[in-house]
Amino acid sequence: MAKPMHPTPNLDQLESGPWPSFVTGLKRLAKDNDAAVDLLGHLEQSYKTRKGYWKGGTLGVVGYGGGIIPRFTEIKDEDGKPTFPDAAEFHTLRVMPPAGMHYDTGTLRKLCDIWVKHGSGLIALHGQSGDIMFQGANSENVQKAFDEFNEMGFDLGGAGPALRTSMSCVGHARCEQSCYDEAKAHHKIINAFLDEMHRPALPYKFKFKFSGCPNDCMNSIQRSDFATIGTWRDNMQTDEELAKKWFAANGMNTLVNTVINMCPTRAMQIKAAKDVAKGENITSVKLDDKQALEIDNKSCVRCMHCLNVMTGALQPGKDKGATILIGGKSVLKIGATMGTVIIPFFKLDKDEDYEALVELAGKVIDFFAENALEHERTGEMIDRIGLPAFLEGIEVEIDPNMIDRPRMNPYVNMGGWDEEVAKAEARKSAA
Repeated sequence: MAKPMHPTPNLDQLESGPWPSFVTGLKRLAKDNDAAVDLLGHLEQSYKTRKGYWKGGTLGVVGYGGGIIPRFTEIKDEDGKPTFPDAAEFHTLRVMPPAGMHYDTGTLRKLCDIWVKHGSGLIALHGQSGDIMFQGANSENVQKAFDEFNEMGFDLGGAGPALRTSMSCVGHARCEQSCYDEAKAHHKIINAFLDEMHRPALPYKFKFKFSGCPNDCMNSIQRSDFATIGTWRDNMQTDEELAKKWFAANGMNTLVNTVINMCPTRAMQIKAAKDVAKGENITSVKLDDKQALEIDNKSCVRCMHCLNVMTGALQPGKDKGATILIGGKSVLKIGATMGTVIIPFFKLDKDEDYEALVELAGKVIDFFAENALEHERTGEMIDRIGLPAFLEGIEVEIDPNMIDRPRMNPYVNMGGWDEEVAKAEARKSAA
């Protein structure tokens, strides 16, 4: 039985609404956990005064420079003693999850048992950085908890100005939309750059994320410096039996209103089965004996809407790979940015393809380490120095797909174009 609860009138109000409240979960944990009791008291004080009372510090485990987020309380009595002693130190261990976040129940139970033994029992699965967040251990127990996690085969994730723990979707294991082996790419990248994660030496944090298709379930285009998003470059595939079954169950109105009219480039249309166009960029599938759905693949921008609605009936093409985008991040110096296309199509089929991905990632990290300013993300560095300088630094040829934003003026001055192309070819030959 834990010690008596502190009065929490402000927190209690958060349980009064119609939605589940984190306060209810903390109170349930506090029934037999002194750290959770004092955490609620600490949080109530913050709600009362509208101030935060955690400060950082330096704390780690043997052999690591990152992975622990220190939190020390600033709420103390007149004698300098913590007002909430069992939450006076509430450090977080960032632990690296398996690629694709695959666990068995035995592993999850063992992780929970270790944290109840050495910490508060409070766990977050998973943060935007992908880590398992074990929240609430004192300084003495941080090393003890890590040792037991490490014996299970788990390692610390990133923290501070370092490579952060990467994330990959469940992908190949369970999703029919997957266009490459996300877990393999994730595994190879992290193993190649593990030192950059454990020993912070970068100007600021750097994140990889791997999504198997343009649905981008990992939010990689918005939340990672190096996004690998699955795609395809040939015609969409179809399954006529599933298409007929879907059409029979949903009807023409649903097809028109929720599929065809929702296509952003109007790449789809209904035609009589006998009038379907024949062409290398046309995909068609019969809906019944008289009607067919026709798709102009040249106009398809891989938004995934039709594939999601008519799952199985419409499928990614056979020539699969990934698009590489650089520079996504949340708000900082220049505001929120999405990643900019660097490699429109990166084939990820053979082992050597994944090695080439690791090589490209190494060039990007090295350039970032040498050229970014302190507390500057990759996207902000590119915005400051310009995309051409970045592409030259990572030895990638300029491509028309590498646009930061659409042109505001449709007219292009072509004067001197041939001369510039000739100069570029001469420089390439000289190199």
